[in-house]
Amino acid sequence: MKVLVTGAAGFIGSNVSRRLLERGDRVTGIDNMNDYYDVSLKEARLERLTGQENFRFVKMDLADRKAMEELFAEGGFDRVVNLAAQAGVRYSLINPHSYIESNILGFTNILEGCRHNGVEHLVYASSSSVYGANETMPFSVHDNVDHPLSLYAASKKANELMAHTYSHLYQLPTTGLRFFTVYGPWGRPDMALFLFTDAIIKGKPIKVFNYGKHRRDFTYIDDIVEGVIRTLDHVAEPNPDWSGLKPDPGSSRAPWRVYNIGNSKPVELMDYIGALERELGKTAEKEFLPLQPGDVPDTYADVEQLMEDVQYKPQTSVDEGIKRFVVWYREYYGIPAP
Repeated sequence: MKVLVTGAAGFIGSNVSRRLLERGDRVTGIDNMNDYYDVSLKEARLERLTGQENFRFVKMDLADRKAMEELFAEGGFDRVVNLAAQAGVRYSLINPHSYIESNILGFTNILEGCRHNGVEHLVYASSSSVYGANETMPFSVHDNVDHPLSLYAASKKANELMAHTYSHLYQLPTTGLRFFTVYGPWGRPDMALFLFTDAIIKGKPIKVFNYGKHRRDFTYIDDIVEGVIRTLDHVAEPNPDWSGLKPDPGSSRAPWRVYNIGNSKPVELMDYIGALERELGKTAEKEFLPLQPGDVPDTYADVEQLMEDVQYKPQTSVDEGIKRFVVWYREYYGIPAP
């Protein structure tokens, strides 16, 4: 199978690409290699892929319409996994235009490429952020998500709506995946675990927002990758029971689906920090701060639909996931264990 993976130098994209290659698929990976965070980390991820017989990398920006049209026309892709996006809730307060360019314009080019070139299935990254002001726990794909709290969340909600339009108009099967706080080896340096680990090792204070009262459904990278692969292989189909009289936000009469991929075990932020402190053998100096604009206090994934459709539920515990991250971090940065 020929698969296009966007964001192939990213945290999730590089790991999904490796998994596809391991099972024998031919993968074309694209990434614009921007400097939102350390480019050398992106290059190191790519090094794990380049040189493999069935992998081809193209440096490209999703928002480049002409280049994307040419890529799709020559690629002959069977399926597409769109993991490229401008990520981050807080950064959307600083640079909103980058979210429109990547997440809206770029996603339009993905949809058009799939539509005009016979792609069998498009799987794309959404986010738990779309639940926004929802307070009913756990978050279900059958809940309404019309009240985002950040532009990042709004752009991901927009992706789901755009995908539905193409599924309806052109019968393009699309599946959106709402990821819940992904962490693990090769992760993003702007994420909490990376920031905390770096600060604790260097003896610097860590910023603990919402005074540590956050609860997050932390989900280990390998569990996310498994969810992506299973949904990619499970081509979205219309829901024969869907009714406009009582619409289900999680499915459609078009070949369109959304799924949560989360651990379904929310963890208090202070417990998460405690697990990291134990693994590092060092206590963090903590700076307690209020809730940041755009953040939500709690996330909790209902994965019942994922289990029903693809028979999968993430399993990796936070203790085990943090342990694996710390081992990788020390090795990658050449930091000996205490």
